[in-house]
Amino acid sequence: MIFEKTLMTLAAAAAIAAAAAVGVVSAAFALYAVLVPLVTPAGAAAIVAAVAALIVAVAGMIAARKVEGHRDRQAAPPPGGFDMTGRIIEIVRDRPIMSIGIGLAAGIFALKNPTLTAAVAKAFLDPKPPQR
Repeated sequence: MIFEKTLMTLAAAAAIAAAAAVGVVSAAFALYAVLVPLVTPAGAAAIVAAVAALIVAVAGMIAARKVEGHRDRQAAPPPGGFDMTGRIIEIVRDRPIMSIGIGLAAGIFALKNPTLTAAVAKAFLDPKPPQR
């Protein structure tokens, strides 16, 4: 059930990403079509590329500003020892591309070895026997 829910979430995310990509390409074509009567086709393509670069630059600056703001507000590490969850979250925030690659590799491994995946899932999901 959890595996199915995860796959459905990934499928929804892929559909949203595809819809966003279609929207961006459609907007670029529309801008190009508006600019072609005003300038040459090469000039219209250059303006479309410049607008896209400007949007990417602004989005990057906004993302960088948000990251800088979050670094100042980070909580101190727990004094009691190593916090595994906190360390994983820190790695995902610091290296998102690496985290995506590791996630994809884990997903491919899980699809190639369903019996091992089922055993690991069962180990985590089965209730613990009562202690005597």
